[in-house]
Amino acid sequence: MFIDWLTISQEHDHDLPVVCDVLTLTIDANTNELLSTRQPRFKHEASFSTSVTIHVQGRKIRVEGNPSRVGRLDNLFGFTSIEQCVSVYNALLREYGLPGFTRCTHVDIRQGQSGAKSGDRIADGAKIERIDLTTNVSLGEGNVLAYLRGVSSQRIGHSIGFLYPNGRTVAWTSKGNGKGGRLQYRKAYDKAFEMDQNCLPKIKRAFGENSEEYKYVQRVKDYCAQEGVVRMEQELKSEYLQREALCYWGLFDERRLAELHSEFLKIDEKLKVTAMDLQSIADKLIEEGICKGRASANATSSYAILWMSGHHHGLSQRAFETHAARLNKIGINIRNACDTTRFAPVFVRQCREVTKSTLVVPTWYQRPNHLHQVAA
Repeated sequence: MFIDWLTISQEHDHDLPVVCDVLTLTIDANTNELLSTRQPRFKHEASFSTSVTIHVQGRKIRVEGNPSRVGRLDNLFGFTSIEQCVSVYNALLREYGLPGFTRCTHVDIRQGQSGAKSGDRIADGAKIERIDLTTNVSLGEGNVLAYLRGVSSQRIGHSIGFLYPNGRTVAWTSKGNGKGGRLQYRKAYDKAFEMDQNCLPKIKRAFGENSEEYKYVQRVKDYCAQEGVVRMEQELKSEYLQREALCYWGLFDERRLAELHSEFLKIDEKLKVTAMDLQSIADKLIEEGICKGRASANATSSYAILWMSGHHHGLSQRAFETHAARLNKIGINIRNACDTTRFAPVFVRQCREVTKSTLVVPTWYQRPNHLHQVAA
């Protein structure tokens, strides 16, 4: 697991230097008292394909971007800890004479504010507002589209999978339309295709088709295609981080992020059915210990067949939930509308069996080497 995006802020106890040509002052019209100052956000061009946004508002600094891509041609593999990412941001802030981010040691309630709402709290260090956790999985050449169709049939809690029309991306949201996600936004996509569409054209424009830089990125893209790389990304948003006490850097165990991400990576563990027929579904239900006898297994599998055929199940809500829960444990979610184009290539393993493994870093890959002194 590594970090693909980080939005972080910190409020200081002293005035900050002016780093922009424009400064906005808010003044009380009755007393002429200066209430606040704000500088417009600006972008630091961090590499040939990304930028980092810096915003100074009063005594607060906010930085957002992809630290794993700063100063690099690609980000197939990136930084694995918040500390490394903050070190990159602090190096950028030093260029503008701005103070760097530090770990929190305690959290207080703002003076004049009552209650214990998260918005009323103030920390003596950096606060994480968004963090994207990422893992590359290797499926083997030619298996990416089949895998994405398979996992798109699975739910993550109340989030429904949405397979994009080109078949290259799956996103899980509460409405199942690929958009939104108040707390988390999770997706899986074809990394080789993404590099071909986004990264390679930018490198080609910047360096030319015959450059060493372009040849290197092309090699990375070819490696992704050869290994069948699917990129699993999990965006944790501000509200979720506050709710789970994961927003104040230094006051939580970062291993909790890895645990959350590992739950997301288990999305494909339910794809266990060997054939979409009554006998094999019933056998799998018994084999997994979900049904204790042949009668209950046959009854549950019969409703899976009805679901595949598009017929109404005719069950009470309680009975439906019982059968749905059993089938969900082997990767058949009858709560979703049946779409055989999505689940068949992976569920029916006579057609294709996909073996997933963690992507290995090739020896020629250029890891990030521009880290400066780690943040305090």
